[in-house]
Amino acid sequence: MTDGFATRAIHAGQAFDPTTGAIIPPVYLTSTFVQDGIGGLRGGYEYGRSGNPTRDALQAQLAALEGGIRALSFASGLAAEDALLRAALAPGDHVVLGNDAYGGTHRLIDRVHGKWGVRLTTVDLADTDAVREALRTPSTRLLWVETPSNPLMKISDVALLAELAHEAGALAVVDNTFASPALQQPLALGADLVVHSTTKYLGGHSDVIGGAVVVGAGHEELGEAIAFQQFAVGAVSAPLDAFLTTRGIKTLEVRMRRHSANAQAVAEALVGRPGVERVYYPGLPEHPGHELAARQMSGFGGMLSVALAGGEAAARRFAESTRVFQLAESLGGVESLIGYPSEMTHASVKGTPLAVPENVVRLSVGIESVDDLVADVEQALQATLAGA
Repeated sequence: MTDGFATRAIHAGQAFDPTTGAIIPPVYLTSTFVQDGIGGLRGGYEYGRSGNPTRDALQAQLAALEGGIRALSFASGLAAEDALLRAALAPGDHVVLGNDAYGGTHRLIDRVHGKWGVRLTTVDLADTDAVREALRTPSTRLLWVETPSNPLMKISDVALLAELAHEAGALAVVDNTFASPALQQPLALGADLVVHSTTKYLGGHSDVIGGAVVVGAGHEELGEAIAFQQFAVGAVSAPLDAFLTTRGIKTLEVRMRRHSANAQAVAEALVGRPGVERVYYPGLPEHPGHELAARQMSGFGGMLSVALAGGEAAARRFAESTRVFQLAESLGGVESLIGYPSEMTHASVKGTPLAVPENVVRLSVGIESVDDLVADVEQALQATLAGA
């Protein structure tokens, strides 16, 4: 098989059914598997929590897309992160996290694992000296990077940060949800592990919840430890969820091209408009991470955020005035969504260094007709200004 990304997305783990020749492998909706005598397992399968052919097919697909040695699929992105943290950390260990990260990740490390003795430092990942200083904290085990970040679209230098982590004896973890492997390959840049909310661009159709950890070369033992957490804790992706994610992945490359093109057009339409204080999108030349994103990514993605000059009231009006963009949490689906992070996706980090400015709204730009999307944000902005 050729090694092109789209070819891997469509064919990795997706051999046709040898019995019938069905081009799409069956979905194995079963909780258990009949044994040929005690311990006589067919294909190694015994119980749905420990293994399922549909989940295995998705895991093979995910590993192929990210260039990893293995992937583990979970019931949600946070379940995937939790399994990684349990496998990699012990009480007293320390994690360094970017100061513009998904609120749920901060909550998981700080409020869940924090009760078991895990320590957390948040830092601006663009400040190399600050990162080095944070990594000097004794028992630092993980440097956790989101790029682009959620929701302020900061771009972090994966290769540099991985080098700094390794110098400190830590692992570099990259949340690649916003970019997807279609646009960014963190393992090839030096990261050790990649995490995803597969709910987002990988699934791509707002109809499935899931998560994944992809393990890089040289970390076989850690991969086994994460697999043990998957089995022992049991937050596995169900067969139908795995199938829906696999189905979405097959169109990932073409979708990401359209997401990126549409987001670029929407961002450019908002720049410099009355009532707009700032547009956060790495595809804009004025974005501080633009040149790094152009080197590190093959496209700028479908996510952008907008700061409204009128403060919280203007941001709320704008978020509630769109028509094509639907007011909802989540992102990465074919439908365009808009959210108000301070009270929605990032409400759990209000009052912390990760708190999102109250004048910011976040847009997940879908793959609808671009003229309709641009017209929608323009009319929403007019409605916002009229209500001031």
